[in-house]
Amino acid sequence: MRMKLLVVMVMMALVLALGTGCAKKQMSAEPAPATDQSANAGSLDASEQALAEANQKAMVAAEKEITQNRIYFDFDKFDLRADSKEVLKAKAELLKKYPTWKLLVEGHCDERGTEEYNLALGERRARAAYEFLVVLGVPSSSLKVVSFGEERPADAGHNETAWSMNRRDEFKIFK
Repeated sequence: MRMKLLVVMVMMALVLALGTGCAKKQMSAEPAPATDQSANAGSLDASEQALAEANQKAMVAAEKEITQNRIYFDFDKFDLRADSKEVLKAKAELLKKYPTWKLLVEGHCDERGTEEYNLALGERRARAAYEFLVVLGVPSSSLKVVSFGEERPADAGHNETAWSMNRRDEFKIFK
């Protein structure tokens, strides 16, 4: 019984394979385009492609600017410094230019203080940047805040230089 079933299945598979393999390709009866039109289309395609490449390069540069420019905070503070406000203004302009982007604001702290305190301080730092961006016209729906406290130091050193690098907000684009 099994043998008959196997033979029938193999035969069906062969019929299917041969049936689809013999299908003829339909030929369309379109006239060839005139040479003037094809030359125009070629130059139009090239200019569109060049424009698309330029837009892509601009978008990559904008994304790099948003994610690489961090803002820094003074010890035990979450208020925005003047230099941080300028960085955030530039980010706001880019976010308005690319409204489909969503920005994650990450708050960070140095190693001094308890873990709980630093998580709360990192949250307040990220929230300060978030609120400033909203005031500048960035929709709150395109922003998200997270605090890492002291968990992800930018500099693993144990001195004022390292600590000042760790008191920061970082920015990531997310989908």
